[in-house]
Amino acid sequence: MSQQYSQILATPRPFVKWAGGKRQLIPILNQNLPSRFGTYHEPFIGGGALLFHVLTQKSNQRCSISDLNSDLVLAYTTIRDKIDQLISSLENHEKNYRQDSSTYYYNIRDQSPKDDIEKTSRLIFLNRTCFNGLYRVNSKGKFNVPLGRYTNPNIVNEQNLRSVSNLLKTSHISIKCRDFEGVLDDAKRGDFVYFDPPYQPVSSTANFTSYTNKDFTSDDLMRLCNLCKRLDSKGCHVMLSNSHSKEVVKLFSGKPWKTTKIRANRAINSNSNRRTGHFELLIKNY
Repeated sequence: MSQQYSQILATPRPFVKWAGGKRQLIPILNQNLPSRFGTYHEPFIGGGALLFHVLTQKSNQRCSISDLNSDLVLAYTTIRDKIDQLISSLENHEKNYRQDSSTYYYNIRDQSPKDDIEKTSRLIFLNRTCFNGLYRVNSKGKFNVPLGRYTNPNIVNEQNLRSVSNLLKTSHISIKCRDFEGVLDDAKRGDFVYFDPPYQPVSSTANFTSYTNKDFTSDDLMRLCNLCKRLDSKGCHVMLSNSHSKEVVKLFSGKPWKTTKIRANRAINSNSNRRTGHFELLIKNY
C-alpha cells in the first residue's frame, strides 16, 4: 500500500480486541466528554477506542496514554515507528497460519520473541486467532488462551494498521508503560483523565482482571478512587468506566461524583446468550 493512499484511510479503529473495549460505547462516551479540556490522559489505554475518537475529532489534541501491560505499550510505539516491518511480519504469520492453523498457533503462543517487531506481531496475531479475541495471561505472564474457531481471520488488517500508524505519527501523544497512579504527576488543572480499568466483578463467576500477571484487586480499586479524588482537587475533569457493582457504587457515592448507568454488551463471554443485557457505570466529577 502506498504512503499516499495511507493518508486517506478511514477512521482508525482499535488494532486489538480488548476485554471491556469501548468501541460500542463511543456515542455515549462522546456525549459525556467535557466541552473543553487541556491534555487528554488515559492510564488504562487498552484498545484505545476513545483515544482514536478524540484524535479524529481534534487531530492536534495533546494526549498522554499509558498502561501497565508492556507488550501492549510496545505495540503502540511499534505501529507508530515501524509499520512496514510489522506488516511484513504479520503477512508471514498469515501465510504460515493458512498452512496449518493449529500447529502454527500453539508454536507461536509458546514463543517469547525478543525483537520489538516480532513481539508486537505475535501479540496481534494471537489476538486475531485466539478464542474470542481474548487477551489473558497467567501468573507467570504467559499468554494462555486456546486457538479460536475462525474460518478466515483478518490477521494483517493493513488498512487499519496504517491508519492507526498515521494518526499516532501526526499527533502529540506521549506513550508510557507504568502504573495508573503515574498520571497524577502529569495531569494539570483543566486536563481530562479517562479511566477504564479492569472491571470489578459483579459475581463470583464474572471475575476477569488478568490483562497482566498482576490482578486488579480491591486495594487497587481503592487506590484508583483516592487518585480520582486527588485529581478532582487539582481541578482535573475525571471520567471513569466500571461495572455496576456494589463496591464501585459505594466508593463513588456522594460529591463530586455523578453516576450514570448505561447498557453494554460483553463481547468476550464464552456463552453468546450472556453477552447482552449488562449494565455498567459511567462516573464523572463535572
